[in-house]
Formats: sequence, C-alpha cells, structure tokens
Amino acid sequence: MADKRYSSAQAALDGLTSENMTVAVGGFGLCGIPEQLIIALRDSGVSGLTAVSNNAGVDDWGLGLLLQSRQIRRMVSSYVGENAEFERQFLAGELEVEFTPQGTLAERMRAGGAGIPGFYTRTGVGTVVAEGKEHRDFDGVPHVLEAGIRADLSLVKAWKADEAGNLLYRKTARNFNPAAAMCGAVTVAEVEEIVPIGDLDPDTVHTPGIYVDRIVQTVSEKRIEQRTTS
Repeated sequence: MADKRYSSAQAALDGLTSENMTVAVGGFGLCGIPEQLIIALRDSGVSGLTAVSNNAGVDDWGLGLLLQSRQIRRMVSSYVGENAEFERQFLAGELEVEFTPQGTLAERMRAGGAGIPGFYTRTGVGTVVAEGKEHRDFDGVPHVLEAGIRADLSLVKAWKADEAGNLLYRKTARNFNPAAAMCGAVTVAEVEEIVPIGDLDPDTVHTPGIYVDRIVQTVSEKRIEQRTTS
C-alpha cells in the first residue's frame, strides 16, 4: 500500500495545484476547515480558482485568505455572511458567485462523488436559484435539476486518520467534510492524529480511505468565529 502520509501541508499539495482549477473545501464557518492546507494553497500562488465551499471563511482566516490574495475567481457557496472582503468583491463585480441552498450544495458534492451527474429537488423552485435550470414535475410538484459537483482537488479536515487514509471527524466538525472528500478527483486530508492501520474501528469510519489520496498531520489554531461573552 502506498504511503499517504506527507510531512507538511505544502508537501501534501505538491504537484496538485494548477491555474483555474476547482477546489472543494470542507468546513462550516471556521469549524472543521483545513486551515493549514488553505494556507499552503495560498502560498502556492495559483489563481483563477473556483472554490466550492459552504462559506468563504472570515476576512483573515480560512478561504478569506484566498480572497485577500485575489486567488479565487468564483465561489459556489450557500452562506457568506461573515466576510466583508467577499461582500466588497461581489458588489464590485470582481468575484463570480453561484449561490446554492445549503442542503443542495451538500447533495451536489455527494452526488458528484457517487458518480451521479444530476438530481431533481424542490428546493429553490420559484427563486433565482432555479433560473435557467431544467424543471420537471413529480407527482404534480415542480422540481429543479441540479448538477453534481466534481472538483479537481478536495481539501478536508479530520480528527483522526489511519495510515490508509480512513478518516474520523469530531462532532460538528464533520459538517461538509465527508461530501467534499467524496467529490474531489484528488483529496488531501489535514488531520490532528495519524494512527496505525487497525487502530480504528471500521464501524466508526466516516470517510473510507479509498476517497483519500494524501494525509498530513497538523496543529490547528481553531479560531473562534464569533466570540460572545457576558
């Protein structure tokens, strides 16, 4: 079995990045984002990126770093309310945005990973989300056709991995990560701990190693998106 372990986030992305590529990124807000892989992607200097992610991070962390460096050309997202730079670029016409309902986005990523090119859903019918898309009635109810998403590269964050790349996520940090891991032609996982093969109970694995090409152990900063005190 090929060794999937890499010594650093930069090494884990070596040879995988290219201009105008599509990158799927796990996480929700700042929870469960591949922090160090995003930094490594920024430092690679590639531009013209299409980023598929629930959100765009905040101004100085997560995908917000790639917006600051102007490396993202297009975002496919469901929630972007915490990033002022995203707002500025969008309103100035500097950033293309495809808004997608949150559940639809998760299913588009999962479907792409499962080899399903498209599916019909009621979500978004009658709104701008459905404009220009094929419609079809099921049991007299209109549905809109949504395309599955396949990314050139997926970046995900997990709690534990074994040496075969089987992944466990911790609590709500699972969020979009399993779907993102599935839809990438190549998937790189940033993890907090790597254990020997056999240490993980197969029944607890969230993402099978067949979806994961490279893993790197990092130390997360785990920043708080909105700190509330009393």
